[in-house]
Amino acid sequence: VQLQDMAGKPLPEGVVFLESREAKPLVKPVTGAEIAQVKKEFVPKVLVVPVGTAVSFPNRDTVRHHVYSFSPAKKFEIKLYVGTPTAPVVFDTPGIAVLGCNIHDTMAAWVVVVETPHSGLTGADGRVTLANVPAGSYRLRSWHPGLPPGAPAQDQPLTVGAAASPALLLKLAGV
Repeated sequence: VQLQDMAGKPLPEGVVFLESREAKPLVKPVTGAEIAQVKKEFVPKVLVVPVGTAVSFPNRDTVRHHVYSFSPAKKFEIKLYVGTPTAPVVFDTPGIAVLGCNIHDTMAAWVVVVETPHSGLTGADGRVTLANVPAGSYRLRSWHPGLPPGAPAQDQPLTVGAAASPALLLKLAGV
């Protein structure tokens, strides 16, 4: 799948995922997920994780940070700290959590929590490959941090056949 803006420019750091009734019970949390703070930035800026995944927030910076989210998908606050907080944050509700730093207003990141094992993040060329997707009917959903704040993932129906599916080009309106 390739994500582009309306002018045809590739969209890196976009999230693409396939939802279905059959995929939902296959979701398993992943281990080792993290968003670090480095040079007063979140790294990575966008993280896609299956529901139930614990995410660590190590501070690899030379200053203290105060990480928070007031998003419906996950509300939490890690007050001023250095190093790695002892407990990771479990993202147990699907949706998009916007992260900030209470000390550094320019810092922003997003955790996209999905109820499917079929998801990925686009690279610099705006492309992502979703491999080993069983044949069936899905909702193809796509999201990018350049969408207006609070905008949901865009979606469309998609049928995956038994043979390899052709590449898809998606243009995100509003980016």
